[in-house]
Amino acid sequence: MISYAIDAHRPFRDRSFGLVRKFLRINWLFVLCVCALAGVGYAALYSAAGGATDPYANSQLTRFLSGLLLMIAIALVDIRFIAKLSWPSYLVGILLLLAVAKFGHTGLGAKRWMSVGGVEIQPSELMKLFLILAIAAWFQRSSYQRAGNIFFLVPPILAILLPVALILKEPNLGTAVITAIIGATVMLGGGVRWWKFALVIAVIAIATPLIFDHLLDYQRARIITFMNPGADPLGAGYNIIQSKIALGAGGFSGQGFLHGTQNQLNFLPEKQTDFVFTIIAEEFGFIGSMFVLGLLFAISAIALYTALRCNNQYGRLVALGLGMNFFLYCAVNLSMVMGLIPVGGVPIPLVSYGGSAVTAVMLGFGVLMSVHVHRDVEFQVEEF
Repeated sequence: MISYAIDAHRPFRDRSFGLVRKFLRINWLFVLCVCALAGVGYAALYSAAGGATDPYANSQLTRFLSGLLLMIAIALVDIRFIAKLSWPSYLVGILLLLAVAKFGHTGLGAKRWMSVGGVEIQPSELMKLFLILAIAAWFQRSSYQRAGNIFFLVPPILAILLPVALILKEPNLGTAVITAIIGATVMLGGGVRWWKFALVIAVIAIATPLIFDHLLDYQRARIITFMNPGADPLGAGYNIIQSKIALGAGGFSGQGFLHGTQNQLNFLPEKQTDFVFTIIAEEFGFIGSMFVLGLLFAISAIALYTALRCNNQYGRLVALGLGMNFFLYCAVNLSMVMGLIPVGGVPIPLVSYGGSAVTAVMLGFGVLMSVHVHRDVEFQVEEF
């Protein structure tokens, strides 16, 4: 049983304050950046449909506006209440992953989605948020010395490996790797020694040939194509070749909104999801691309700033994990479309078309804003 004790010597900071004051304490610069990024996504999806609001832009806007209201509502919830829900939410996430393995829909050879109340969800996206909350709650009650005890680290390691294994089984290698990195980041922020992670990375590097042999055929094909996309320009290498053409075609100022040749002539593969950034680069060029990168950097930087400003360990670790989650979304997608890493199904949050990613990201942003609003609240775990 977990209970939280409030420091009686800080009556002002720990005292509950009204909803109006909480509302005013929200980081509105962050909200503005999020809305601007969603606006970029709306324009890109409008262009992806050839200058039409359907089927992508309007539905994405509806999801975002619903998510925005949800984000503001969660921001007003006391972070201590969210902390109490950390492990229950983790268990819900595990149950959803088990449910998708049993009842999920199969698409493109993977079983990643399921219908809940008529709404399609991807549990692996929600699991990343729930994992961050759970690992942060575990290390909230640790000291630097305790984080060095191997027995103390067994539960969080198992808590990370379980969802990673279930996500790999879908299969979804990219999300599984991101989930593992997010969990490791929160553990590192909780005081786990860096050399332990270096040891794990070294073991993985040594075992890479064995891991490659056990990958599925399409996963091996993606890696081989990454190494030499020109070997099959009309097959496995087509996506990345067309992506690079679109990126280069934009030049400095772009070809103009709705005038990108690769986009409008439908040369771009999966242009509304994985390769949406190529639309922006082709139509708005270097200038537009840097604007989007600036928004992505600002959101990531504000998440890190929130972690640094927070006065409690739980909030710091949650903000760190959520910031890393958003950063990995962006870094993996952008590296993928530029041909720096193998192609995988990782979207740009709020820009790529997709319901589960938008919902999961906005939920995470709501928790991040709750950390910011309640940054002066201090609590500690007395018993468990």
